[in-house]
Amino acid sequence: METIQNIKQRFEIIGNDPKLNRAIEKAIQVAPTDISVLVTGESGVGKENIPKIIHSLSHRKHGKYIAVNCGAIPEGTIDSELFGHEKGSFTGATNTREGYFEVANGGTIFLDEVGELPLTTQVRLLRVLENGEFIKVGSSQAQKTNVRIVAATNVNLFDAIEKGKFREDLYYRLSTVDIHLPPLRERKEDIHLLFRKFAADFAHKYKMPPLKLDDNAVLALQKYRWSGNIRQLRNVAEQISVLETNRTISAITLQSYLPNEGSNLPSIIKEKKSDSDFSTERDILYKVLFDMKNDLNDLKKLTLELMKNGTVKAQDINANLIQKIYGSKETDSEISFEETSKTHTIYNPLPQNDSEIEENEDNYLFAETIEEEEEILKLEHKEIELIKKSLEKNKGKRKAAADELGISERTLYRKIKQFDL
Repeated sequence: METIQNIKQRFEIIGNDPKLNRAIEKAIQVAPTDISVLVTGESGVGKENIPKIIHSLSHRKHGKYIAVNCGAIPEGTIDSELFGHEKGSFTGATNTREGYFEVANGGTIFLDEVGELPLTTQVRLLRVLENGEFIKVGSSQAQKTNVRIVAATNVNLFDAIEKGKFREDLYYRLSTVDIHLPPLRERKEDIHLLFRKFAADFAHKYKMPPLKLDDNAVLALQKYRWSGNIRQLRNVAEQISVLETNRTISAITLQSYLPNEGSNLPSIIKEKKSDSDFSTERDILYKVLFDMKNDLNDLKKLTLELMKNGTVKAQDINANLIQKIYGSKETDSEISFEETSKTHTIYNPLPQNDSEIEENEDNYLFAETIEEEEEILKLEHKEIELIKKSLEKNKGKRKAAADELGISERTLYRKIKQFDL
């Protein structure tokens, strides 16, 4: 059985951190089996080494090893890339194509950034994990495949599950064994070792003497946060190797190559509205709209009653509405149409016969139709404002905006087309 030290030498893994050693040990132990593995850790910690170790120590080592970056493949083509497609299944499908799961039959597939997979693709992947079957795009025939799946992600999948962006059943299928790689800031004793390795590699590559850090520079190196982890450390080592003529590096020189954490943020940050603020604003807007609608209905009822009977009881009408209509707080038990017609010229005289009543009712219905159309236009205007605000708040992400508005993504897309947003 391979030892941890042998694996480090073969795959050029630098460091003696206990957490790193434990991750390698778990990879060695699960390699001979066919169980699926989920590798977690921040971006730049070297997650791509774990599936290579597993494949090289498994009985599939003579089969194909395919690494797929799920976040780099467009959503519209990822199913075709993974599972293949039949000729004519979509525009541009001029030939039948084999997907990665068909090509890697008998080998290993590494799904990097698996948290970026669309939900429809997650369903297809779940079927492969459960019974080894998949269906090509545009086909109705199920095919069998025998692949080992190792996945990796730098996002918190539990948060993604809560937000409905990742299937819980798929998570438990992928994470039969979970291997976590620690961030570089938790491996302080390994940071200088890694820097020396990178400095030696670049010295050989660019044919120049290797760098050397003084004691203060080593301390500065270990205290830095390294948000980009090993990838960032390697880039810094390469910059200094190329640009510095003095090969002994002081802490001051080193710090000039280390960006301040958060220094890439703009100096003025517009305060972002919280979800609760947005919801409160939306609720208030809806309440105003419904109040307006109720006032319009009361006004219609009042007008029709006056046109038919000439009088209406004040207690049957909202007092606030009376004030809006007449401009005063009239509280008499009855409001006569004839009295109001003397001071308010907006009403027609009382009809004298049935035919005139019918004619006025037709006019009222016509006016009601116009009011309803105006009301619909106002509601559409408010709806457009809400959609625009939500899209702006979520930076154009339609799914997030649809979730916030409480509608489906398809409905939001239709609204965007309808209002030409």
